[in-house]
Amino acid sequence: MNKAMNFDDNLSTDKIWYKSRTFYRIKKNRRLVVGTFMVAFIVFVAVFAPLLASEGLYSFNFDARLAPPSSDAPLGRDDFGRDILSRIILGSRVSLIVGLVSQIIALTVGTLLGVLAGFYGGTVDNIIMRILDIFFAFPSLLLAIALMTIFGGSITNVIIAIGLVYTPAFARIVRGSTLSVKEKEYIESAKAQGMADIRIVLLHVLPNIIGPIIIYATMGIGDAIITEAGLSFLGLGIQPPTPTWGGMLSNGKNYISVAPYEVIYAGIAIMITVVAFNTLGDGLRDFFDPKQSV
Repeated sequence: MNKAMNFDDNLSTDKIWYKSRTFYRIKKNRRLVVGTFMVAFIVFVAVFAPLLASEGLYSFNFDARLAPPSSDAPLGRDDFGRDILSRIILGSRVSLIVGLVSQIIALTVGTLLGVLAGFYGGTVDNIIMRILDIFFAFPSLLLAIALMTIFGGSITNVIIAIGLVYTPAFARIVRGSTLSVKEKEYIESAKAQGMADIRIVLLHVLPNIIGPIIIYATMGIGDAIITEAGLSFLGLGIQPPTPTWGGMLSNGKNYISVAPYEVIYAGIAIMITVVAFNTLGDGLRDFFDPKQSV
């Protein structure tokens, strides 16, 4: 009985120590803390955008076209007299949805292809990677432009196009991680026990490569937002009247010499969002780094 009680006490002590150690590592990781707060703020703005925006999507004030910042429009107004701050807030929801969902698509498809290529190797690996090399031959924005020319401009098509653009990068990262993991002794032991491949992948491969996947997906959200802004700027992305930061840049460039507010603040919104997700990604990279575990 005493031995059992001592074992439970030791187990409870180990759990407390592990939690306190993890909390200490998180607290010490400034980039992770700062990135988390920045991303949380952006998510908060996107979720409650309709409540935070002082004016609606179709609120026009033609008497105040290109008006400078004022008390009723802190960031000024565009060529239709719309409040720029409200449009930036409303556009945050679109940018975040595109970034998150497109990366989920890229992560899902890329992980599937990468695991298949890395785990089975040989002909399967060659076929998958040669196909993906075709996508790597094109710059990401150029490939996105080509896909949007085929699909047409809508939020669904933008998400699918950006997801496909970033799928090859995910597949390559997952393949490399899978190649290193599948040589481990516990994988060989699982195979020797006759465990099915799907169980080996789900129970042993994926849990041990999840770190790099999460890090790349987090940083990829910022890249996806930039790509969406580029497509909207070129007129190939999400079409008006849906507010997008790239669309605001495209619209504001025509009046940049007399009223640069729309271009400046839409650009700042993109910059802050990308920096936030990159900072969070850097923090997660340090957190998952074994060298930083001490």
